Amino acid sequence: MMSAIGLWVTLLTATAQAGGGASGGLGAEISPVWVVPFGGMLLCIAVLPMVAHHWWEEHRNQFLVSAFWSAPILGYFAYLILSNHHAHDAVHGLQHAVEEYVSFIALLGSLFIISGGVLLKGDLQGKPIINTAFLAVGAVIANVVGTTGASMLLIRPMLKTNSEREYVKHIPLFFIFLVSNIGGALTPIGDPPLFLGYLRGVDFFWTLEKLWVPWLAVVIVLLVMFFVVDSYFYRREDQKNIDRDNIDVEPLSVQGGWNFLLLAGVVAAVLFLSPDKENPDFRMYYAREIAMFGLAALSMWRTSKLLREENGFTFGPILEVAALFCGIFITMIPATMLLQTHGSALGLDQPWQYFWATGLLSSFLDNAPTYVTFAALACGSLPAECAGPEQLGTLANGLHGEPLLVAISLGAVFMGANSYIGNGPNFMVRAIAEENGYKMPSFFGYIGWAAVILLPVFAVVTFVFL
Repeated sequence: MMSAIGLWVTLLTATAQAGGGASGGLGAEISPVWVVPFGGMLLCIAVLPMVAHHWWEEHRNQFLVSAFWSAPILGYFAYLILSNHHAHDAVHGLQHAVEEYVSFIALLGSLFIISGGVLLKGDLQGKPIINTAFLAVGAVIANVVGTTGASMLLIRPMLKTNSEREYVKHIPLFFIFLVSNIGGALTPIGDPPLFLGYLRGVDFFWTLEKLWVPWLAVVIVLLVMFFVVDSYFYRREDQKNIDRDNIDVEPLSVQGGWNFLLLAGVVAAVLFLSPDKENPDFRMYYAREIAMFGLAALSMWRTSKLLREENGFTFGPILEVAALFCGIFITMIPATMLLQTHGSALGLDQPWQYFWATGLLSSFLDNAPTYVTFAALACGSLPAECAGPEQLGTLANGLHGEPLLVAISLGAVFMGANSYIGNGPNFMVRAIAEENGYKMPSFFGYIGWAAVILLPVFAVVTFVFL
């Protein structure tokens, strides 16, 4: 983990120190010292949950960490604005960060709250074919309700389905691989990095059009691997466990199903209330966020409190995301400016390089800011195809930019599964599994499982698709 942090800091420092640049402005003048708060923020996210777990659980403390690292950036940009030195760049950077943060939280919050109002109950037979079907369905619906929503919707019934079995350690692991991460690669709603790309101008259906082939290949390979592994462990089960599993069967049922209409409303808001479609008399940007917050409020109002309690719903996970990402979005402003200006000097020019660089850092840092950082780097290396890191649509459709953004997107989404801290739902699934009596691997134990199972698959992705 520390080597990943070191690589991150080295990358950003090298970028800032590189001579020349694709553009002027604040990015050409800003000192690499202003990248330190970004690195400090990410270091805290990676380390504090392990070394100060109980302190870190308090959302107030998470907000304090964000405020601590954001304060130097806000102070510096306030100085630039008041002194009228690159004031336009400073105002634009802050404004874009705030708008992006609000959109980001509106989407994740609405999906999380609304999906928390859907209770899927049941206890099916824990057979390999049924478990494989669970994962396949989860990988698909992750693109509609997000990886967080799909994880919260399906993890409890899948764990209950296999509660009579003894050899089940692999089940939540593959669930994290497929449902909490890789499954959500087809739409901006699927995973936060892709939504940030959408906010920066990538067409909504671009991910579906460009990523569906590698997505399908990886999903099929992992489903086959899971079926083989689960079949092996199923044959090792004591017959008493199998008999009990066959007897203790409860058909699947859905409560709060009307929330699916609200989820469809969120998708419609993302699709049709876009800033790209705004008119001079009304800023559509705010309409989209108001609509999503309104749908979430409607779900809270109309969904039974008892249903949410039975579903184990709390605001904790989304409060943590809100607390941490307010710091991430502020502290990453100088980093993206530096990468846009000096990106070409780093020498990354091949899709496979972007895939592995983005992916390995997404394994140990949050994959959303990692995506933005490397997208800015690609943008800076191709100034003829990208006007700026806030306009990734031109990069996505460029002759040389498209394969780079494909690689960045795949790396960020796929390799978020490499560790518990690579993507938000990973830790939530782990906590729910442990609550239900499943023995989960340690932090490094999970990395070992992921390395053995996923890295060979990603190597094939590199040679076949990149």
